Amino acid sequence: MPTTRDYYEVLSVERTADGDEIKRAYRRLAMKHHPDRNPGDSEAEVKFKEAAEAYEVLSDESKRQVYNQFGHEGLRSRGGPAGHDFSRMDVEDIFSMFNDIFTGGGARRGGGRRPRGVPRGYDLETQVVIDLEDVLSGTEVDVEFTRLDVCETCTGSGAKPGSGPIVCETCSGQGKVMQQGLGGMFRIATACPRCGGRGRRIEDPCQDCKGKGRVPRKRSLTVKTPPGVHDGQAVRVRGEGEPPQPEISPDGAGVRGDLHVVIRVQEHEFFHRDGDHLVLEMPISFTQAALGVDIQAPTLEGPHSLRISKGAQYGDLQRVGGEGLPNLRTGRRGDLIVALKIETPKKLNSKQEKLLREFAETEDVAVNPESHGFLEKLKKTFGA
Repeated sequence: MPTTRDYYEVLSVERTADGDEIKRAYRRLAMKHHPDRNPGDSEAEVKFKEAAEAYEVLSDESKRQVYNQFGHEGLRSRGGPAGHDFSRMDVEDIFSMFNDIFTGGGARRGGGRRPRGVPRGYDLETQVVIDLEDVLSGTEVDVEFTRLDVCETCTGSGAKPGSGPIVCETCSGQGKVMQQGLGGMFRIATACPRCGGRGRRIEDPCQDCKGKGRVPRKRSLTVKTPPGVHDGQAVRVRGEGEPPQPEISPDGAGVRGDLHVVIRVQEHEFFHRDGDHLVLEMPISFTQAALGVDIQAPTLEGPHSLRISKGAQYGDLQRVGGEGLPNLRTGRRGDLIVALKIETPKKLNSKQEKLLREFAETEDVAVNPESHGFLEKLKKTFGA
């Protein structure tokens, strides 16, 4: 049955998410729950199909508009994906959708049929965390990740050295079998249960890869992050993804996928980012605000002299040109925007209070009377 969960909830994105965010969210779920990575896990297969269904709708502007306005029922009434039974969907359709995202339609799964052109492997994604100072000048970060590589023992065939895969007798090498649909009125193509849709099976599997032709390997490399990069953007490292799938290219011949390194920028103690600008809340005393002052405002590159004029008000903004972050494309730096935050002292000594009361008299404004000690108040109240 099609999912009844909210599609945005399925992909864990906000309703305002753009196409790139939706694509990245689907990619993460698809890689996590892909049946090739979770053999025999029916729950993972359900989640994979659920994510594919959500992506099919939210990646299409017209379908997304209908869904946003009318929900699942709106799609069903228009014959959309919410009316399609994904539990009986042709498995190759699901994998085709997956590969359109990861390979641009290059690598297709199933049936022993080779794709047109050069086969391509899956893309991978990982994350790194950098500081706001690293955004200013760019930095190099060490990245560690795990990818599937061709098994060296069986050179990707999945069979024990000296043997080889054989054609699946159940599907005759097609990778799919036909089953009767509801009421026997039509037939449905599903993945062959014996070979898992590969068209070939292995009687004597390789001991190292357990017949999969691929083994997980850890890999480390150094990635350069560009100046001006934003939180959530990705740096693509070509050719650091996985080789083509073993059913397409057992020995891995073809084009590797890419590695997408998603940049997460850690929040700064003082600065808030607004595009290429930096916003700083600068605390000053009420006397500094009233009389004016020259202060040293912090920047990412050290203190900067800033003059506060007399009569400054809470929330006043002062702009320091060129002290923000560089634009990712042009390199031109934004500004530092200083928002004044006037602080009132919580405690005053007797001299300070006396002076302020004298000042209040010149303003002709009402203030609370002078406070008396606790014991003195008791005596006055109860005549003790």
